[in-house]
Amino acid sequence: MKTQLSITTDYVKDRDCPEPYLRAIAEAGFTHLHWCHHWNTDFLYSEDEIQQISVWLNNFGIELNDLHASIGREKHWLSDHEYERKAGLELIRNRIGMTSRLGGDVIILHVPAIHEDKDRECFLRDHLRAAFDSLEPFAREQDVRIAVENLVADNFPRLASLLDSYPPDFLGVCYDSGHGNICGNGLEQLEKVKHRLISLHLHDNDATGDLHQPIFHGNVNWDRLAEIIASSSYTKVTSMEVIQRNSGMEDETEFLEVAHETGERFDGMIRQARSSKD
Repeated sequence: MKTQLSITTDYVKDRDCPEPYLRAIAEAGFTHLHWCHHWNTDFLYSEDEIQQISVWLNNFGIELNDLHASIGREKHWLSDHEYERKAGLELIRNRIGMTSRLGGDVIILHVPAIHEDKDRECFLRDHLRAAFDSLEPFAREQDVRIAVENLVADNFPRLASLLDSYPPDFLGVCYDSGHGNICGNGLEQLEKVKHRLISLHLHDNDATGDLHQPIFHGNVNWDRLAEIIASSSYTKVTSMEVIQRNSGMEDETEFLEVAHETGERFDGMIRQARSSKD
């Protein structure tokens, strides 16, 4: 049976027409996508654009696994300015609706680490809660969950607080293996919240920078990560957020082949870990 694997759409670039990359992803054997185009811009997808993406996905025989939403430059949901926060929430709702229209069920958001300054932390805490309270009804209506992602700056205490405040049918965790490796405590922290794991950003590095290299190209502890995923709440396809730029490979086809092969190997490790627990 064909291994189901997901890869990020922005493995080369995150702007302009995505059709050539969607075609190449499908030709490389991937079955699913992590939509990452425009994730950190103010770009709003129109109905016509979403419909065209739907046509491409259907034509290429690939499905949306999840979507990276959105921290705009001016439409920023945690801005100091109320009008920018409101615009930022509109941007996130745009991605929730897009995810639902394309058959996905999870969007990913970055949330900041707990701030050392008490006043700033109070601001962030209050506006994070207000934002999630505002987004929850629409997300439920669209049958889309939100996954909060671990970052290079250790934000696991923030993630844990949010998970305690919202139920699993609305809020879960996206584990980014590269960010966790740089922090140094990612796997230890993931173990504590693995029952809320709903999204994966799998990539490798040497812990000195966020390189987004293919699996097994750095020093992430993939054996331990496979064990944690196997015993977690995650049930979807193995999903990689790798980029060509830092891979050492100039040929796009070669890069996609390596990404697929390493993803397939890691998927096998997860399956083996699951079977050993049965």
